[in-house]
Amino acid sequence: MLHRMKVTAIIDDDLINNVKVYTRSSTVTEAITIALKDWLDLYNIRELNKDISKNPILINDGQIIREKNRSI
Repeated sequence: MLHRMKVTAIIDDDLINNVKVYTRSSTVTEAITIALKDWLDLYNIRELNKDISKNPILINDGQIIREKNRSI
């Protein structure tokens, strides 16, 4: 079930307008939703990169990876 929250926020008009332009959104709600999802995606990618840098995957033979990718 999708839960929605109505929020009142004071945000600079220029910031909102820029977000609307960059997200190609016609409404403030859509623009902010897209921007927040994108921000969360970037955050999760950064966290994943941190984890991978601590425990890198070592590939000695690229052929195994190529075969795995082709089987998907």
